[in-house]
Amino acid sequence: MTVLPPQECIVSDSTCLIGLERINRLDIPPQLYNKFWIPAAVSTEVGFSLPWLEVRQVQNQTLVSSLRSQVGWGESEAIALALELEDVTILLDDKKARRIAKQFGLPITGTVGMLLKAKRQGVIEAIAPILEALESVEFRVAPALRRRAIELAGEL
Repeated sequence: MTVLPPQECIVSDSTCLIGLERINRLDIPPQLYNKFWIPAAVSTEVGFSLPWLEVRQVQNQTLVSSLRSQVGWGESEAIALALELEDVTILLDDKKARRIAKQFGLPITGTVGMLLKAKRQGVIEAIAPILEALESVEFRVAPALRRRAIELAGEL
């Protein structure tokens, strides 16, 4: 399978990055996305930096403060940053944060969606072993989502 060059730009929360770091698979995101932005709060939460991980300051701190009453610091800043940038997808796994991002009309994906994209683009051969590895480091994937992802990946 041919690996396509990255086209899409993304803003991420910390969950996916921390999970991938724990299983030594931070090689996946830069192969999928042309730009990978994180707000300062996410940079603090993940505790590491990488050449492809670009930290951006959120301008709308009023929005961040408002969102903080509903979701965490990283999610709040990620949603605000995604709204400030043009033509980006937001990478969120938290159900409440996803609901809020959807209310703002942001295109959303999660870690599982990113892995499906990686499989489709030939970046990874299979998602099942990666999902198993993530679950072994306490990254929670709902059983129904796991089954559906493996089915969509053609790995059943």
